[in-house]
Amino acid sequence: MSGWAKKRFWKEATAEEVAGGFGIALDGRPVKTPAKAALVLPTRAMAEAVAAEWDAQDEAIDPATMPVTRSANAAIDKVTVQHGEVADMLAEYGGSDLLCYRATTPEELVARQNAGWDPMLDWAAEEFGARLTPVAGVMYQPQPAKALAILRTEVHRLNAFELAAFHDLVSLSGSLILGFAALRSAGGVDEIWRLSRIDEQWQEDQWGVDDDATREVQIKYKAFQHANRFYKLAQS
Repeated sequence: MSGWAKKRFWKEATAEEVAGGFGIALDGRPVKTPAKAALVLPTRAMAEAVAAEWDAQDEAIDPATMPVTRSANAAIDKVTVQHGEVADMLAEYGGSDLLCYRATTPEELVARQNAGWDPMLDWAAEEFGARLTPVAGVMYQPQPAKALAILRTEVHRLNAFELAAFHDLVSLSGSLILGFAALRSAGGVDEIWRLSRIDEQWQEDQWGVDDDATREVQIKYKAFQHANRFYKLAQS
């Protein structure tokens, strides 16, 4: 079976061990990705999560309620075939990492950034031997080439499923370091998300909350949580 069926036609979705990992069967028929590749997942935990999404569908199928399935499809159909390009793109975040660009005023914002972001940069220096340098203002300044090379190597070590999760963790937070912190549990996912929004939270504290912006943030936050969960499923 490939693509998305419009209506449910199966009675039971099951996770089954297959060559190379775990697959999903609908009444014994193997599920394929939208690109008609075999849906082979790296762990039983991920396969069971995907099977549960298929089993939870009512008569009309809603892909929006199947986030693990969608991420698995993306890992196979998109990331696998361009792994190097995706890894390089994400590694580039290290050169302009959110944590490195600091305000010069007001003092309270400077203090918030220093208190939240310095420990993360210290963690990366200890964890990877890659020390990124904070700079004042928003003008680009190059980071140490050795540190960036180390981080790039770490990104390339991720497999397609891990990289699919990492893509969202990094792009949604704006930080390569925070993405790695989520992967290696250097703080809870909620705390890491909070650190990515220090500047935005400051603005809200000064000027109040915009309802439309808040809804957009909640969408991104849920996507960030999902990416963290998908990575954990890939590791189980």
